[in-house]
Amino acid sequence: MSAISKNSLKNSLLQLECYFTWTLLKEDVDLASLEESIGDQIEFFIKPNISNYNLLSYVCHLKLSYEEALENLQQAEEEVKKYYPNEIDRRSLVTWGNYAWIYYHMGRYEEAQVYIDKVENSCKKLSNTAQLKIQLPEIYAEQGFALLKFGRKYYNRAKECFENALRKEPNNPEFNAGYAIAMYRLEEFSNRECEEVDPSLEPLKRALELNPMDTYLLALLALKLQDLHRFDEAERCIEEGMQKTPNLPYFLRYAAKFYRRKKDLDKAQEVLERALEISPKSTFLLHQLGLCYRAKLFELKNNTRYPPQDQVEELIQICISLFKEASEQKPKFFHALTDLARMYVEARMYQEAEETFQKALKVNILTCSDKQEICYHYGNFLQYQKKSVSEAIKYYTEGLKNGEYLFANKIKKYLKRLLEKRIQEGLGGENDFSTLGLVHKLDGEKLEAIECYEKANECNPENEEYLSALCELRLSLSD
Repeated sequence: MSAISKNSLKNSLLQLECYFTWTLLKEDVDLASLEESIGDQIEFFIKPNISNYNLLSYVCHLKLSYEEALENLQQAEEEVKKYYPNEIDRRSLVTWGNYAWIYYHMGRYEEAQVYIDKVENSCKKLSNTAQLKIQLPEIYAEQGFALLKFGRKYYNRAKECFENALRKEPNNPEFNAGYAIAMYRLEEFSNRECEEVDPSLEPLKRALELNPMDTYLLALLALKLQDLHRFDEAERCIEEGMQKTPNLPYFLRYAAKFYRRKKDLDKAQEVLERALEISPKSTFLLHQLGLCYRAKLFELKNNTRYPPQDQVEELIQICISLFKEASEQKPKFFHALTDLARMYVEARMYQEAEETFQKALKVNILTCSDKQEICYHYGNFLQYQKKSVSEAIKYYTEGLKNGEYLFANKIKKYLKRLLEKRIQEGLGGENDFSTLGLVHKLDGEKLEAIECYEKANECNPENEEYLSALCELRLSLSD
């Protein structure tokens, strides 16, 4: 194919609505984890798996496994024929767009053009216009679910996709489910201490009204009600889910989380072990079981004046084994790595803790919230076990600069205490003053922040960061 026609083909490809044009970046996701999650959904959920096979095809493309990608697209086509025999054009647009891109990457340009033509002809049938994309609610929803799979930084975009789909079909159960899940996840990873509203509650209820058999949504609603201290309602949701889908791992994992948060640890353990019998390779379930044993450990240590050392050591070793297995199966499983490092600290295995914290810090798909969490726990380790105050301050500060997330207030408390002590002992330098200024500024203590930045500025009058902070703070006082 000539360069000109190849460029023309690329221009057409970029106009398609499919996974290749939705900016789903490889560096934002753990491909092994994503592949496992899609496989679980195909195995355990009885529904059309068009979008799952499409997404699996895209994952295969990211792994450069093009023949496998084509096989998954063939599966998506089979699902369309099975579930939507009278809507093949409408339901196949994303799949055909994916075909075109896969063939393009394989250098099979004529076949790529065939699928571009199929999309164009279908768009003509559906909208009477010659174009390569059409705004269908099903496509918005499929994009929304794909974005949810690629992690936290995509959740806002996912919410917008489901909102677009719902404008066209406000009573569609699938679109309402997607919207409720997006809202729940956005809420789950925000700093809830700063907010009074619970935007996911009503969407979850609405989605369940439209699809009462969706026990995954029922479990999320139970956790939300538990957050709101509506414990009896939450318990009823979990019991209802247990009756409807007693062997669905996706429900059981959240049921176990509910019981763990309720402090019914034996019940949580029982549910997780049942789920692992059904889905033995699930690293998520292994990690959750580790959290359950960790809660038992802390309960034993906190509620017993002289906890039996053999029981304590046994629980620590079980936690280490479970977190280690989960992190070895998925090297980018940030939470498993962090929890493993913290458990090594409990075991006084400080070299192993240091190595594991370093692995967690190097995971390349961390969100700002993740970075803040690891900096907080690593800072604790540096401060209390390694007795390195300056290094602890360094990591606490790095964590704080990631934003106002779940661990921000804890970091501010530790930083304030450490920095004020250093300054009182006459050891404070410009970095200590400026960091303490940042803490005061974030806490709304403007006069204290100005005083700190002035002292930092005295140490280094040329530093533009200090001058800028001072200017901003002084102006805000006059507002």
